[in-house]
Parts: sequence; C-alpha cells; structure tokens
Amino acid sequence: MYAQLVNIESQRMQTDSIRFVLKSEFLFNYSNTDGTYIYRFDLGLATQYKSLNLRDTYFFIGNYGLIRSAGLDYQNSWFVHFRYNRKLGDNGKFRAEAFVQDQNNQLLSINSRNLVGFGLRYKIVNSKIFQAYLGNSYMYEKEVSDEADQTYYNNRNSTYLSLTLKLPESKLELINTFYFQPLYTDISNFRVLEQFKAEMPLFSNFKVSTLFNYFYNNLNPSGTSEFTSNLSVGLTYELDKALAQKK
Repeated sequence: MYAQLVNIESQRMQTDSIRFVLKSEFLFNYSNTDGTYIYRFDLGLATQYKSLNLRDTYFFIGNYGLIRSAGLDYQNSWFVHFRYNRKLGDNGKFRAEAFVQDQNNQLLSINSRNLVGFGLRYKIVNSKIFQAYLGNSYMYEKEVSDEADQTYYNNRNSTYLSLTLKLPESKLELINTFYFQPLYTDISNFRVLEQFKAEMPLFSNFKVSTLFNYFYNNLNPSGTSEFTSNLSVGLTYELDKALAQKK
C-alpha cells in the first residue's frame, strides 16, 4: 500500500481444502503533544473463496491508510486487487492467474496506478513446513504522475519468488518474497520489492504480525531513482471455514 509495487504473496492464503477465508486488520493511533497532534488509521481486508472442486480460487484485497497532522496528510492511500487462480493438470504444480488492480496515493511520484495482467505460478516445493513458489506474469499498466503532469502506458513483466516456513510447535509463519518488474521495452527500467512477514497466533482467531518492506524504483518520472522502507507491527483477525463438498 505504501509504494507502486504491492506484494500479493504476503496476503495469499495457503489453505488446501479450506474453501472460505476472511482476514481483516485494523490500526488506529493518536498522539497529542502540547497541542500538536498526529493520528493514523489503517484498515485492511482480504478474502478468498475456492470452488467445490478446489480448482478455482477467487481472491480479493482492499486497503485504506491515512496519516494526518495539523490538517496535512502524510499518507492518504487506498488499494484494491482482485485475482482469479485456476489449477492446471492433476498434480496442481502449475496454476494460471488473471488479475486487476487499482491503487491511489497522492504522496508518491506515481500517485495513481491501474493494471490488468495474467501469468503462471509454479509450485516448487510444498510440504507441511516449507513452501516455495515461482511466478511470472504480463502486466499492462496505466500510471498517472501529477508531479510530472504525465500519464504512462506500459507493458511490464513481473517475476517473483516466494518462500514460506511454518513452525508447527510455535505456529509461527515466516514469508519472504522477492519481486522484479522490468519494462519489456527497457529492462533497465525496473522495480524491486523485498518483503518479509512474520505471523503468530495470539488467542482465538487473532494473530500478531510483523511486516518489513523495501521498495526500489530505479527510474521515476523525475528521471532519478527512489526507495522506501517501512516496518509495521499489527493485529490480524482470521476466519476460515471448510465448506462441505458435494459428492
């Protein structure tokens, strides 16, 4: 949500036969020092639904974030992403994907980004403790920069490697993902995202989570490179349901 490149892998739900999952995250913080105030509001929702035969997966993410002080916004952004995933073959190692995405953040050099894409996802390793996935997609994107007063239409490639480690005793889950997204016409114009996420059950359906992001854009509209990094800690609520399959 904080950069032009968003990691969908950290939001995926590796649920096997569980057909419906809902995750929501909420954060509110307010502080006031001698009349100088700052407040922060973050809301996130992710939901996944699988077909009766478990071959088709529908996935939705939505986020909204606001940081404001003295009437000035330091962050005001929203993001929505919808993805369709279908298992290919009997072993399920390959999946076809198609997705659409819309995001807006007036404080970034690219303040509006819309895209559609499709590609393949390959399951390298899948065990109870460790999973590894490799994906590659084509994306057609429209980017708007108010700062440069320009609109860009790009054909971009997206390649990612996702690694997940689940520790049964502590139920700690670690996810690390690396994205590389160059233009097809100019591979030197690329973006990189490195993300690390840790989740651990707290009680009932609640989890405590930690997320670290590093984003690098080697060529922004002003002709220079830029990077951002952020660390966040929050609380996640997760609801899952294994819907009965028809015989």
